[in-house]
Amino acid sequence: MALNNNLPYRQSIRMRHYDYRQPGIYFITICTHQREPLFGEIIDERMHLNAAGRIVQSIWNTIPEHYSHVVMDKFVVMPDHFHGIIVIPECTGTACRARDKNTVLAGTACRAPTIIAGFGKPIANSIATIIRSFKSASTKSLNELRNTPGMPLWQRNYWERIIRHDNELQAIRRYIQNNPVNWQKINVKSA
Repeated sequence: MALNNNLPYRQSIRMRHYDYRQPGIYFITICTHQREPLFGEIIDERMHLNAAGRIVQSIWNTIPEHYSHVVMDKFVVMPDHFHGIIVIPECTGTACRARDKNTVLAGTACRAPTIIAGFGKPIANSIATIIRSFKSASTKSLNELRNTPGMPLWQRNYWERIIRHDNELQAIRRYIQNNPVNWQKINVKSA
């Protein structure tokens, strides 16, 4: 298939050949389309969700109902973005591969990266598939609420960080918890 040279080339921001289905702790950030503040506002250093923000929060909380292999950790819905931690715990039983004895992650063992064929293609039960489903469900629900069929809700893609140790996990949890306070401090200074 020939490439259309009129279209911009989009390089993936994912770690090449990393298996995003494997046990680990993943910090996710997703921004609204054009950073539009759709989900509420920060008042007195607290996020006050509007109806759209409550829908996003509700859909995030239902992820384990659709992906029983994941555990949800700390998250925050902000006016124009979302931060959350998804944990894929080490599984048990003969179907699971052996753990990498050299890497331990906040009580959840990590395996060495597994090489995946077909880089860039959807992979069942991966972080990308989970986020794609979340973005799709929340977009559909909010477009129904706002009567805006086909309108984008989220920016393309998302940002993710693989959390590698307990200190990093604790720092990211604090970052998520303090995000509304920090948001208000930044916006008060720039006003």
